[in-house]
Amino acid sequence: MEFVKTPFKEEITVKSIITVHYFEYDKDHNFHGEKHNFWEFVYVDKGEVEVMADTTGYNLKHGEIIFHKPNEFHKLWANGKTAPNLVIITFECRSPSMRYFEGKIIKADDSEKDYLANIIREAKNAYASPLDDTYQTKIEKKKSPPFGSEQLIRINLELFLISLIRKGKSMNKSTRLSPITQKRYEKERIGEVTDFLRANLYRSISFDDVSRHLNQSKTSLKLLFKSVKGVGVMEYYRSLKIDEAKRLIREMPLSFTEIAESLGYSSLHYFSRHFKNATGMTPTEYAKSVKASEASE
Repeated sequence: MEFVKTPFKEEITVKSIITVHYFEYDKDHNFHGEKHNFWEFVYVDKGEVEVMADTTGYNLKHGEIIFHKPNEFHKLWANGKTAPNLVIITFECRSPSMRYFEGKIIKADDSEKDYLANIIREAKNAYASPLDDTYQTKIEKKKSPPFGSEQLIRINLELFLISLIRKGKSMNKSTRLSPITQKRYEKERIGEVTDFLRANLYRSISFDDVSRHLNQSKTSLKLLFKSVKGVGVMEYYRSLKIDEAKRLIREMPLSFTEIAESLGYSSLHYFSRHFKNATGMTPTEYAKSVKASEASE
């Protein structure tokens, strides 16, 4: 008699774990945001939290989960009223079935909460790293963990994901859209952009530099900034440079060449052309108008 081996079909295979967190945040917590090339989910174990996924804001309540796909910008903060407790897990999984979680908010049932509790318990057994370190980028393993702890983390995580997919029920994200979250995010994000631009007036930076600094995709950043400010990021940056050039002309004993160089222009010609396009005057004409105005006072 010849026996035939039947390999298992693996729908979800978690390749590696990056971080396992259990946070007990205060009511005013504000995480600045990030993106990375692996999966992340946030489970609200207590209270509620405001979450950004790319440029859309959501309100998550107790028992709800949001997934962030690889390279999706995300940030979160407490609402100032309730101190939330969160489970946040990041992991590598390249299984095609993970596409199910894109754009999903899901309510966990009791069995899924048990899988999460098992993951947290075994993470404490397996890892020396604290579970509440916001800036952790690498897990440190214990020298002598209980037998099978790491494998149990993976098994429970895969069971958790499989259970969510089999349940097949996700909440309509529109029910969790939060205009308040959206407005707050826009205000904070635009402030971060303008602060970065002002801090780099005396350099020459690109839109790629801005996008990289904010850890946000160029497309979403471009759309957000234009919708709020009415102009593009680099157009706004150039207007800030011109405002600073005008101030230097008025207040500092510098030549136009020195002003152009200090503001990161490649040449006096380019600076002069840009200045005239923005103001309708050459730097020389502007300087004369300033002197004429001062003389008439």
